[in-house]
Amino acid sequence: MPTIKAIETMLVQLPTRREHKWTGLTESIGRYLLVRLTDSDGRVGWGEAPALKDWGGEFGRYFGESASIAQLVIQKYLSPALAGVELGNFAEMHARMDAVIRGYPYAKAAVEFAAYDVTGRWLDLPVHMLLGGRARALIPVTHSIGLISIAEAEKEVAQVAAEGIKTIKIKIGVDVKRDIDMVRTIRGAVGEDVELCVDANEGYRTPGEAITTVRAMEKYRLKYVEQPVMGIERIAEVARAIDSPVMADESAWNAHDAVQISERRAAQIVSIYTTKPGGLYKAMEVAAVCRAAGIICNVNGSVETGVGNLANIHLAAAAPAATLSCVVPVSTPAEWQKGQVGGIYYRDDLIVAPMKLVDGAIEVPTGPGMGIDVDLAKIEKYQVRD
Repeated sequence: MPTIKAIETMLVQLPTRREHKWTGLTESIGRYLLVRLTDSDGRVGWGEAPALKDWGGEFGRYFGESASIAQLVIQKYLSPALAGVELGNFAEMHARMDAVIRGYPYAKAAVEFAAYDVTGRWLDLPVHMLLGGRARALIPVTHSIGLISIAEAEKEVAQVAAEGIKTIKIKIGVDVKRDIDMVRTIRGAVGEDVELCVDANEGYRTPGEAITTVRAMEKYRLKYVEQPVMGIERIAEVARAIDSPVMADESAWNAHDAVQISERRAAQIVSIYTTKPGGLYKAMEVAAVCRAAGIICNVNGSVETGVGNLANIHLAAAAPAATLSCVVPVSTPAEWQKGQVGGIYYRDDLIVAPMKLVDGAIEVPTGPGMGIDVDLAKIEKYQVRD
């Protein structure tokens, strides 16, 4: 039985297509940590920690990780603890990681992704089969509009819709008038056939402010309203007062959070991450709780490079509860980019081939492990050594 032999880390920085920010974010996306895991037979698997220091849970319940923090945690704690663990024994892997250090789910997720990748390569199976099977072969994509100008957003969404993306997420939570104007303008630009959702990233100061603002937007037909305020009990207050479904994101990190959201009837939708619960193994626990509670889900993330985004795609393929379109990149290396913008957040990527977009949806890779190899030359090109 092959075992985990070595775990290495490296920082990378991908060039962005345009600035992409949301309420509370103060640093650029794309400066992330890669993990290379080698097993006792010499096989290699890859993972990623798209860690951001400004991203955490409500009221300090969970805290931000940076790429450098994740790197330290992996090198000092996780790597020594995981030496000799059998491939495929994810239960033991998580038990060891949680015993050696509390928290730091992004660091743990990155190592676990690499372990899933190498295990799939060993067994000649795609990762979604290791998660229980493929519930869907296509993952519909939601394109995210960050905190950019209304004029820039209007131009971008028109092209995104023309490219076949069927759902657009609009970042709000900065200024009430600006937010309402943005939603109205985007609805006019894309017509009635494209779904619109909004994400405040806890940006509204009170439930009352959120309720008033969303009510003014609802005439433009919202698919859902994501995390309008901070706090499970406060998003529940908003959910009771508006017609649009509410999605929990910052309030929903792990299976226990999903239980609380269900008990308090705080949201009809939960955004599942591969990273917030600490990896794919625990993300499937979140998905199982939501399915049992009748909560529908999507898969969301921190605008990963292709390495981390492959984990998103396999989770979305395997989790039965993930019935909504997913806020994931369409990871595409520079040589395959032809001016498209739908799902494109970076000018290049770290995988050898692009994710295949079919009618606004990503085709789930079926090769062993994560299904698309990393490009070692690109990793060398974008590695940060400071």
